[in-house]
Amino acid sequence: MAGRRRKPGGVHQSAAIDLAVMDDVCKVSVVVLTFNEAINIERCLESVAWSDDVVVVDSGSTDGTGEMAEALGARVVTRRFDNFANQRNFALDSANLKHEWVLHLDADEIVSSELRAEIRGVVRGASGMAAYFVPSRLMMGSKWLRHSGMYPSYQARFGRRDRLRFQMIGHGQREVLELAEMGTLRGHLLHFNFSKGMSDWIGKHARYARDEAAAIIAVPNDSRVIDLFRATSALERRRVWKGLSRRMPARPLAKFLYVYVLRLGFLDGLAGLRYAALMGLYEWLIDANITEELERKRAR
Repeated sequence: MAGRRRKPGGVHQSAAIDLAVMDDVCKVSVVVLTFNEAINIERCLESVAWSDDVVVVDSGSTDGTGEMAEALGARVVTRRFDNFANQRNFALDSANLKHEWVLHLDADEIVSSELRAEIRGVVRGASGMAAYFVPSRLMMGSKWLRHSGMYPSYQARFGRRDRLRFQMIGHGQREVLELAEMGTLRGHLLHFNFSKGMSDWIGKHARYARDEAAAIIAVPNDSRVIDLFRATSALERRRVWKGLSRRMPARPLAKFLYVYVLRLGFLDGLAGLRYAALMGLYEWLIDANITEELERKRAR
């Protein structure tokens, strides 16, 4: 890696990246969250080589992630992890980002050429939006889970530095903005969620299940069927469905059938079957954590 040429202030260019991009710097800061991401960081940073301000917020990696990121031209700041929202907000408030527009990534994600072009268009235009939802293509190895991966799955990942902030909902972060302030991009991220292997995925989602269970217990679910008809966007309807699903019996089985049958996950082949089974397992873990916590409360 020491022999590679790096673009001053940015990320090095590999032979796989169009050299024309090197001279066409996009005025966007990029924030990447990391913890022991040596296996992913190079691929991620190469996909944002068009930015001259890439900041890695590392949570204390011990596998050389920070050193690799610096060698690739990124700035690295360290913050002890408490949750995803606070990591992203820390970068926005304290990392001295150079540009008005900021793209937020995880280290197991890469930016497609279509998304890069669309982001460049937003920055060069006169957008009045505060932020944008970005779709993600979930990958299992080299296989895109076109159906079972719930594409397009939108998250707020691109926005103005002084407008977009995040809050934790369950194990993930959500934007603190009105939907009227949000636009939607068509270019996608590629999410290599299984890049560290199946055991890592299961361990990670066991932790996520605890967070989801705690959020369900702490916040009453007020979703109603009528809200499905009042929703003005697919994103709103999806959030209502998620709330309603919390009251369903046999949720692990229902989740499996939803992913594999209703979402046509069977068309993704064996990878679709595996992912549907994992989604059912995840729902079972959430239910198990809810049951354990409620039993502990009753025993006090």
